[in-house]
Amino acid sequence: MKFICMLLAILGLTACGSGGSSAQSGASPAQATALEQQTESLRPSGDTALHEEESALNITVGDYEMGATFADNSSAEAFRALLSQGPVTVTMEDYGGFEKVGPLGTTLTRSDESITTQPGDVILYQGNQITIYYGTNTWSLTRLARIDDPAGLKEKLGEGAVQVTFSLA
Repeated sequence: MKFICMLLAILGLTACGSGGSSAQSGASPAQATALEQQTESLRPSGDTALHEEESALNITVGDYEMGATFADNSSAEAFRALLSQGPVTVTMEDYGGFEKVGPLGTTLTRSDESITTQPGDVILYQGNQITIYYGTNTWSLTRLARIDDPAGLKEKLGEGAVQVTFSLA
Protein backbone atom coordinates (compact mmCIF):
# COMPACT_ATOMS: atom_id res chain seq x y z
CA MET A 1 0.00 0.00 0.00
CA LYS A 2 2.83 2.38 0.90
CA PHE A 3 4.49 1.52 -2.43
CA ILE A 4 1.35 2.38 -4.39
CA CYS A 5 0.88 5.73 -2.61
CA MET A 6 4.50 6.71 -3.21
CA LEU A 7 4.35 5.65 -6.85
CA LEU A 8 1.15 7.64 -7.41
CA ALA A 9 2.73 10.69 -5.79
CA ILE A 10 5.78 10.43 -8.05
CA LEU A 11 3.64 9.89 -11.13
CA GLY A 12 1.49 12.85 -10.15
CA LEU A 13 4.56 15.06 -9.82
CA THR A 14 5.95 13.95 -13.16
CA ALA A 15 2.57 14.54 -14.81
CA CYS A 16 2.68 18.17 -13.66
CA GLY A 17 5.81 18.79 -15.74
CA SER A 18 5.84 19.95 -19.36
CA GLY A 19 6.35 16.39 -20.59
CA GLY A 20 9.68 17.25 -22.16
CA SER A 21 13.20 16.30 -21.19
CA SER A 22 14.77 17.38 -17.91
CA ALA A 23 16.39 20.32 -19.66
CA GLN A 24 12.98 21.49 -20.94
CA SER A 25 11.23 21.04 -17.59
CA GLY A 26 13.80 23.00 -15.64
CA ALA A 27 15.19 20.03 -13.72
CA SER A 28 18.91 19.47 -13.89
CA PRO A 29 20.20 16.17 -15.32
CA ALA A 30 21.29 15.20 -11.79
CA GLN A 31 17.78 15.86 -10.42
CA ALA A 32 16.22 13.85 -13.26
CA THR A 33 18.61 10.95 -12.59
CA ALA A 34 17.84 11.07 -8.85
CA LEU A 35 14.09 10.98 -9.56
CA GLU A 36 14.54 8.02 -11.92
CA GLN A 37 16.57 6.18 -9.26
CA GLN A 38 13.89 6.84 -6.60
CA THR A 39 11.18 5.58 -8.94
CA GLU A 40 13.25 2.49 -9.79
CA SER A 41 13.79 1.72 -6.09
CA LEU A 42 10.01 1.76 -5.54
CA ARG A 43 9.32 -0.82 -8.24
CA PRO A 44 8.89 -4.38 -7.02
CA SER A 45 11.78 -6.67 -7.74
CA GLY A 46 11.44 -9.04 -10.66
CA ASP A 47 11.25 -11.96 -8.23
CA THR A 48 7.51 -11.99 -7.47
CA ALA A 49 7.77 -15.35 -5.67
CA LEU A 50 10.21 -13.84 -3.17
CA HIS A 51 7.84 -10.92 -2.53
CA GLU A 52 4.90 -13.28 -1.95
CA GLU A 53 6.99 -15.50 0.34
CA GLU A 54 7.92 -12.51 2.49
CA SER A 55 4.26 -11.67 3.00
CA ALA A 56 3.12 -15.22 3.78
CA LEU A 57 1.94 -16.18 7.26
CA ASN A 58 3.49 -18.91 9.40
CA ILE A 59 1.45 -20.53 12.17
CA THR A 60 3.34 -22.65 14.68
CA VAL A 61 1.68 -25.01 17.16
CA GLY A 62 4.08 -27.27 19.04
CA ASP A 63 6.13 -29.14 16.43
CA TYR A 64 3.78 -28.20 13.59
CA GLU A 65 4.43 -25.26 11.29
CA MET A 66 1.70 -24.36 8.83
CA GLY A 67 1.81 -21.87 5.98
CA ALA A 68 -1.12 -19.58 5.33
CA THR A 69 -2.09 -16.94 2.80
CA PHE A 70 -3.33 -13.55 3.95
CA ALA A 71 -6.84 -12.45 2.96
CA ASP A 72 -7.25 -9.36 0.80
CA ASN A 73 -8.74 -6.82 3.22
CA SER A 74 -7.66 -3.97 5.50
CA SER A 75 -7.82 -6.19 8.59
CA ALA A 76 -5.36 -8.68 7.08
CA GLU A 77 -3.08 -5.76 6.19
CA ALA A 78 -3.26 -4.54 9.80
CA PHE A 79 -2.45 -8.06 11.03
CA ARG A 80 0.51 -8.26 8.63
CA ALA A 81 1.73 -4.85 9.91
CA LEU A 82 1.44 -6.10 13.51
CA LEU A 83 3.49 -9.20 12.65
CA SER A 84 6.13 -7.09 10.90
CA GLN A 85 7.04 -5.91 14.42
CA GLY A 86 7.70 -9.53 15.47
CA PRO A 87 5.90 -12.82 16.10
CA VAL A 88 2.71 -12.87 18.18
CA THR A 89 2.01 -15.83 20.48
CA VAL A 90 -1.56 -16.43 21.63
CA THR A 91 -2.92 -18.96 24.11
CA MET A 92 -5.86 -20.51 22.31
CA GLU A 93 -8.61 -22.79 23.59
CA ASP A 94 -11.36 -24.83 21.96
CA TYR A 95 -14.72 -23.17 21.61
CA GLY A 96 -17.93 -24.69 20.31
CA GLY A 97 -16.25 -27.81 18.96
CA PHE A 98 -15.24 -26.03 15.73
CA GLU A 99 -12.51 -23.51 16.56
CA LYS A 100 -9.54 -22.49 18.71
CA VAL A 101 -9.82 -18.92 20.01
CA GLY A 102 -7.60 -16.62 22.03
CA PRO A 103 -7.01 -12.93 22.82
CA LEU A 104 -4.87 -11.16 20.23
CA GLY A 105 -3.59 -8.64 22.80
CA THR A 106 -4.58 -5.68 20.62
CA THR A 107 -7.54 -4.52 18.58
CA LEU A 108 -7.47 -4.52 14.77
CA THR A 109 -9.85 -2.86 12.36
CA ARG A 110 -12.72 -5.18 11.50
CA SER A 111 -13.85 -6.03 7.97
CA ASP A 112 -16.80 -8.19 9.02
CA GLU A 113 -18.95 -9.92 6.45
CA SER A 114 -21.37 -12.82 6.65
CA ILE A 115 -19.30 -15.91 5.86
CA THR A 116 -19.31 -19.63 6.44
CA THR A 117 -15.92 -20.60 7.77
CA GLN A 118 -14.01 -23.63 6.53
CA PRO A 119 -11.30 -25.65 8.28
CA GLY A 120 -8.12 -23.60 8.01
CA ASP A 121 -9.70 -20.15 8.18
CA VAL A 122 -7.90 -17.69 10.45
CA ILE A 123 -10.51 -15.24 11.66
CA LEU A 124 -10.57 -11.96 13.59
CA TYR A 125 -13.50 -11.95 16.00
CA GLN A 126 -14.75 -8.75 17.67
CA GLY A 127 -11.53 -7.03 16.63
CA ASN A 128 -9.44 -8.46 19.47
CA GLN A 129 -9.79 -12.25 19.31
CA ILE A 130 -8.09 -14.54 16.81
CA THR A 131 -9.54 -17.90 15.87
CA ILE A 132 -8.45 -20.86 13.81
CA TYR A 133 -11.36 -22.89 12.51
CA TYR A 134 -11.15 -26.66 12.27
CA GLY A 135 -14.90 -26.88 11.62
CA THR A 136 -17.53 -24.64 10.04
CA ASN A 137 -19.58 -21.75 11.36
CA THR A 138 -21.71 -19.08 9.72
CA TRP A 139 -21.48 -15.61 11.26
CA SER A 140 -20.40 -12.04 10.58
CA LEU A 141 -16.62 -12.36 10.81
CA THR A 142 -13.37 -11.03 9.37
CA ARG A 143 -11.13 -13.48 7.52
CA LEU A 144 -7.44 -12.70 8.11
CA ALA A 145 -5.89 -15.68 6.33
CA ARG A 146 -6.38 -19.24 5.19
CA ILE A 147 -4.09 -22.16 6.07
CA ASP A 148 -2.73 -23.54 2.82
CA ASP A 149 -3.07 -27.23 3.80
CA PRO A 150 -5.65 -27.74 6.57
CA ALA A 151 -5.39 -31.56 6.48
CA GLY A 152 -5.31 -32.95 10.05
CA LEU A 153 -5.75 -29.46 11.47
CA LYS A 154 -7.78 -30.47 14.53
CA GLU A 155 -5.09 -32.95 15.54
CA LYS A 156 -2.31 -30.40 14.94
CA LEU A 157 -4.11 -27.87 17.13
CA GLY A 158 -4.43 -30.44 19.90
CA GLU A 159 -6.79 -30.61 22.86
CA GLY A 160 -7.37 -27.82 25.38
CA ALA A 161 -5.18 -24.75 25.70
CA VAL A 162 -2.26 -24.44 23.25
CA GLN A 163 0.32 -21.80 22.43
CA VAL A 164 0.03 -20.64 18.81
CA THR A 165 2.65 -18.36 17.26
CA PHE A 166 1.84 -16.25 14.24
CA SER A 167 4.76 -14.82 12.25
CA LEU A 168 5.68 -13.63 8.79
CA ALA A 169 7.39 -16.18 6.57
